[in-house]
Amino acid sequence: MITPSEPIDRLYSVIPAGGIGSRLWPLSRADAPKFLHDLTGSGHTLLRDTWDRLVPLSGEQRIMVVTGRAHRAAVEQQLPELIDPNVVLESEPRDSTAAIGLAAAILQRREPGVIIGSFPADQVIKGDAQFRSAVTEAVAAADAGYIVTIGIQPTEAAIGFGYIKSAASLAVDGAPTALAVDSFVEKPSPDVAEEYLADGNYLWNAGIFIARADLLLAEIAAAEPELHAGLMKLAEAWDTPARGAVVDQVWPRLKKIAIDYSVAEPAAAAGKLVVIPGQFDWDDVGDFASIAKLHSGGRKSNLAILGEGARVLADSSSGIVVSHTGRMIALIGVEDIVVIDTPDALLVTTSANAQKVKAVVDALKLSGSSDVL
Repeated sequence: MITPSEPIDRLYSVIPAGGIGSRLWPLSRADAPKFLHDLTGSGHTLLRDTWDRLVPLSGEQRIMVVTGRAHRAAVEQQLPELIDPNVVLESEPRDSTAAIGLAAAILQRREPGVIIGSFPADQVIKGDAQFRSAVTEAVAAADAGYIVTIGIQPTEAAIGFGYIKSAASLAVDGAPTALAVDSFVEKPSPDVAEEYLADGNYLWNAGIFIARADLLLAEIAAAEPELHAGLMKLAEAWDTPARGAVVDQVWPRLKKIAIDYSVAEPAAAAGKLVVIPGQFDWDDVGDFASIAKLHSGGRKSNLAILGEGARVLADSSSGIVVSHTGRMIALIGVEDIVVIDTPDALLVTTSANAQKVKAVVDALKLSGSSDVL
C-alpha cells in the first residue's frame, strides 16, 4: 500500500515548460514565458508550484524538465534541485509531441518499462490529496496498457478549454474511476459549452498524460513514423558526446504536432485511451479572465490588482489590473476590464475578449513588432 509520503512506483514525471502563453501578452513573452511568472500570488512561479506538486509523487530525482535553451538559466534558478541529466533543452519549439516524445524516448532507454507522466508547467491545481489519487489511478491504468489522461469535472460552461467526451466505465485494477474516451473536442462556442455542461459526459482537457514510455512511443510511431524515427535518433545520442551535433541536425526537422493529435485522438479511436476524472480544483490560467477569477474568489464585482508596487485607484470597477510600471492607474465605472501595464506595452480589453489577445500577438508578429514580443 502506497502512503501519501511515498513516491508512486515506476512513475517518472515530465514537465514540458515551453510556449509563451500568448493570451497573456504583454505580461508573458518569449524571454519571460507564462510558467516563469507568479500568477497566483503564492510567491512562487507556476513552474515552481508544479515542481513542488510533483515531488511527493515522483521524488526530486525522477522529474525531467523539457524547456528551451533560452530558458535554461531561469528554470535552473527556479529549480535548484533539478539534476543535470533531467534537463532536456530544445533548440527551438517543436510542439508537445516532440517534447514529450523525446523525454519518453530518453527515459525508456535509461529505464525500460518506465511509466511517464507529463504535467504542464503552467497550471494551477489545488487539492493535493485528490490530485495524488487521480495520478495514482492513472499510473495503474497505464501499467495495464492504456494511454491515460486526466479530465476535470466542469464547473461552468467554459469556452477556453478543450473537452474530453467520456464513455463507459472500465474494469481496471487500481483505477476504479477509469472511463473509456469517446473523443477529444476543440474549444466550443458558448452555446455548445452549455450543452456539454448539461450532458454530464464531458470533462475539461487538462493536457495531462500518463503512459508506459514504450507504449507512448509506439503510438507516435504508428501516427507519425518520421517524427518517431527522429526521436529515436535523438535518444540514442542523448547520453553520449554526439548529442549536440545530432540535436542540431535532427530537432529542427521534426514535425510540429500536438500530442492530442498524434497520440490521444488515434488512441481514443482504437480504444486505447482512458480518462481519470480529476476531483481537484484546476485552471490552466490561459487568459487574463482566468487570472481575474483566481484573485477575485469568483466574484465578478471584485477588482484584482497584481504587480509589485502597483498604484491603482478604482471606483465602482471590476476586472483585473496588472502593473509593472509604478504608473498611477485610475478606473471609474468600468466592469470586467483588463489593464496590463508594462514599460513598453499597454493592453486594455475586457474579460469577455480575453481569448482574443492571441490575435493581437499574431498581428504584432505580422507587422514585424518583435521587440515587444
